[in-house]
Amino acid sequence: MNKDISRIYGFDPKLMELAEKAEANCQKAFRKIEETAEYCGAKVLKAFADNRVSEQCFYGSTGYGYGDIGRDVIDKVFAQVLGTEDALVRANFVSGTHALSTALFGVLRTGDKIVSVTGKPYDTLEEVIGIAGEKGNGSLMDYGVEYGQVDLLADGTPDYEGITSAVKGAKVAYIQRSRGYSLRPAFTVDDIEKMVKAIKKGEPDAIVMVDNCYGEFVDVREPSDAGADIFVGSLIKNAGGGIARTGGYIAGRADLVEKCSYRLTCVGMGKEVGCTLGMNREILLGWFMAPDVVAAALKTSAFASELFTMLGYQCSPRKDDPRGDIITAIQLGTPEKLCAFCRGIQSGAPVDAFVTPEPWDMPGYTDQVIMAAGAFTMGASIELSADAPLREPYAVWMQGGITYTSGKLGVMLAAQELLKS
Repeated sequence: MNKDISRIYGFDPKLMELAEKAEANCQKAFRKIEETAEYCGAKVLKAFADNRVSEQCFYGSTGYGYGDIGRDVIDKVFAQVLGTEDALVRANFVSGTHALSTALFGVLRTGDKIVSVTGKPYDTLEEVIGIAGEKGNGSLMDYGVEYGQVDLLADGTPDYEGITSAVKGAKVAYIQRSRGYSLRPAFTVDDIEKMVKAIKKGEPDAIVMVDNCYGEFVDVREPSDAGADIFVGSLIKNAGGGIARTGGYIAGRADLVEKCSYRLTCVGMGKEVGCTLGMNREILLGWFMAPDVVAAALKTSAFASELFTMLGYQCSPRKDDPRGDIITAIQLGTPEKLCAFCRGIQSGAPVDAFVTPEPWDMPGYTDQVIMAAGAFTMGASIELSADAPLREPYAVWMQGGITYTSGKLGVMLAAQELLKS
């Protein structure tokens, strides 16, 4: 670590010593992260070549979007890299939750049953399903879809026997890879594979759907390699590489992707329509950059976990733990420390560093949420960000860092703000 950095930011000398030691302790983890990025980068490069990506693919379409070559090539490139039959990659997915909602409504019908096998799903999906919010809003349950849930065991691991029993008769078995606002570990592809086996044992015809947000390129394998039938992600997280300004994807079996496309546009038209308005280039460039950007985020996460462990806080995962996503959770213990951490992260952002984050009533959440995210793209959590609901144990979930240098400095500024407060 360049010690002259302290002259720029005025870091406490003791913090500089700790950060240098933390970085040295992470070198083994960093090498593993770089090996994964190299393999994933090779997959992406091969897919670009195999599908004849050219400058013509960058040109956007308007109106109906008939014959948009770039749009069709993007679907093929994503499908090849993710190991699926087909993919639906569109800028008009406004968020990961929107893409997940499209997939759920695309696949499920009145009288069907969905079972979440990883406990309660992420907050923003509760109203989509109908387990929160007012009746009559158009949730899945309003349309006659039955919901079931298999809670995780006390240690945060899946209840495999419970899964096999609960999914009998279910149309969809739902897996959330990332932890959301919980302290359980994010699930690795190996974990997903075990869950898929438990699901298929109980209901061989069940469609296994995975929320893959924050998980792309963390491993050399993706959910399709574990037997998932369909999975979903956001382009302002890992898959967009910090370049795509919006969008999401659905990838999996061709028949399921087609049904989802009917939900996104309309029955009978599906993937054949939808103009791209000049977004093709940044979606392709972001996907190309994504393996290395995810590696930077993972290094930032490992460094943060080691540094804050050394400062006496409980962090998960630890630097050498298997990772299912790019997120590190840090238990800070008090709302004051939580807010101080977020102020530090915000001050290390390239955009809006002068802003002071405050808790607020965020749509889709039951508790006030504080967010630190000075990003080139609003809400892009592949860029360094931290957020948390104001509730015990006052843990913060930190993710992102499109370069390791900026990510490391943001983490150190968060530590310094905590020391000051």
